[in-house]
Parts: sequence; structure tokens; C-alpha cells
Amino acid sequence: MIDIVDTLERWRQLGLDFALATVTKVENSAPRAPGSAMAVNVRGEAAGSVSGGCVESALYVEAQDALRTRRAREVTYGISDDEAISHGLTCGGTIHIAVIPYSAADPLIARLIDDVRAQRPAAYVLRLDDEGCGRRLLIDEAGIAGALGTKSLEYAAEAEARALLFAAETRVRAFGDEGEPNGDDVRVFVQSFAPKADLYIFGAIDFSRAMATMGKYLGYRVTVVDARPVFATKARVPDADEVVVEWPDEFLRKARVDERTALVVLTHDEKFDIPLLRVALRTKAGYIGVMGSRRTHANRITSLREIGFGDADLARLHAPVGLDLGARTPEETSVSIAAEMIAARSGRRGGALREGSLPIHPEANNAATA
Repeated sequence: MIDIVDTLERWRQLGLDFALATVTKVENSAPRAPGSAMAVNVRGEAAGSVSGGCVESALYVEAQDALRTRRAREVTYGISDDEAISHGLTCGGTIHIAVIPYSAADPLIARLIDDVRAQRPAAYVLRLDDEGCGRRLLIDEAGIAGALGTKSLEYAAEAEARALLFAAETRVRAFGDEGEPNGDDVRVFVQSFAPKADLYIFGAIDFSRAMATMGKYLGYRVTVVDARPVFATKARVPDADEVVVEWPDEFLRKARVDERTALVVLTHDEKFDIPLLRVALRTKAGYIGVMGSRRTHANRITSLREIGFGDADLARLHAPVGLDLGARTPEETSVSIAAEMIAARSGRRGGALREGSLPIHPEANNAATA
């Protein structure tokens, strides 16, 4: 939904009702992750994608019917369906999609759209089972709104939604009628909208411009940090959300860092790198990439060992940074680094797909950039 939220707000301002189709679950191989969305308004205009083009035609008809009947439903498309090939889902997977009609005047969807556009944390709970399909609950900084059925069910769903929001995860959960954790009468889809993950780029050099653009494209909030004011300018890295003039290690000590954070160190200068890595290795950052030659990195390792870091700490460093693509230009290098970031996040090694055996589309737990 994130990638079409501005369109939804524009439709809402124009008074156009719309149906929102959201992927709730994928099985085996599927092009898009849970949380991916497609919307169709009463004029027949469409936005977004749930399958990279595979089933959009059939889903478009479902969305129009949902708008006409005002009836929410969950639909499934998969290779086992008789019509799978005609729908175009030839990738071998199955996708489950909730199709919910919304009025432009609906206050709950308006509040969710506001949250997403402002990057405020929010969890949106959709009931999927036949008896209550389309009932909703929104948990955000302003509190709780909506209803799922019974108060005990809402209490259980709220607790689960808060836990998933903390982890920035999107899941389907099942409960009993009264919210019992071991039941399967009620199914809910919990979609987490967490703030964008942070990409901190250290060193405002030629490569930083391309890396900032790539990071922005991947959905990160990009900050470039350099202690040299003549280089740390918005003109040098226009796609950065923020450019900070500060010593990198001092900046990182007080920066927001979690498991989704990526740190890319492009300075390859010991007076910046060692103090910075000393701080970086004590954070929870999910990716720490460091530019420099193998000799430069070997010297870094020696210095960091002398400080007291062990093998497990040093194994977190991706250096020399990036996958082995033969990259030379700043743009090619940014692709190489971004590819390694994605591989690290997905637990993959980054080789050619034709040489691997794992599923092409791994299950995605994080829907913040869907």
C-alpha cells in the first residue's frame, strides 16, 4: 500500500470510492510479498500491483464487483486453480488477496492513509474469515479504532498487532471466536506500517551520490554524514533525505539504529573508519559495508582486533563492500552494494539464480517497503 498511498489520498480527496486488494499470504513462489496492494476506484482507474502483472486482470474484475456489491472478500489465485494459466500465475505459487471496498468518506481508511503518508507507526488488522470479512482495527499513536467483533477478540488481535508492529512484520494470525490463541475460527491479517529503515552513508564522495539514489530507490531514509563541510552538501548528494556535517562516530553514537538499519562506510580513511567501526560493531545494524581494498581492510581488521573485537564481531563487516559484479563506476558500485544489502537481509549469498536451488521469492516478513 505504501507505494500507492498518495494515489489513494488523491482519490479520497476527489470523493472517489475505491476497492483495495492486498496480498495477505503467499505460498511457494510468488512475485510480490504480503502487504503488496492494488486499488481500483469507481471510475475504473487502477493503481499498484499484487503480482507483477500475473493476476491483475482477474483481480480488477473482483475489485469492481466488491465496489458494486459493497461486499468484502478473500480470493485465491494459484497454479492448482483450473484458471491459473488464464490468470497468468505461471510462476508456480499461490497468492491470497483480501479485496475490501472503501468509501471515500470512511474515517478509518483516512486515518490509516494519514499515518502511512506521515510515516507514523501503525498496524492495520483485517478480518478474513467469511463471518466477519472486512471488519477492521487500526492501532496507531492516536490509539485504537474500528472493530473486529467481540471485545475479547479485539483485545487478542491488538496484542498480536502491537508485537508484529514492533518487529515491523506482516502476518496472518488465527484465533478462536473469543480471541483464544489456539483457535482457527477467526483469521486476521495484520499489516505493519513502520517508519522507513535507515541507510547511513558515511563519506560524501563521488560514490555517495549514486549510493544515496539507490538507497532512496530501495525505500530507505537516506542520511549522508561527513565531517568536511565543503563536501557534505545537499548539492553533492541531492537524493539524500539529510546531509549531516559531523564526525561519523559521533553521529552514529546518537543515531537511530535497529536490525533494519544499513551502514555504508565509503570514507576508507583510518582516522574516520576505525572510530566509526568501533561504534558500528556495537550497534544492532543489519548491514555494515565498508569500502576499501583488501589490503586496507586487512589493516582495519588488525586495528579492530587490537581494540578487542573478536571473529564474530568482525564477520559482520562486508568488506570489501558489495557483490563481485565487476563494478567500476559509482553507479555500478551502488548496484553492487545494494545487491549485497538485499542478499544479507534475505540470508542469501548473492549468486546467480540459475546456479541456486532456493526459492526465487523467499517469504517476506517485512512489509514496510511494500
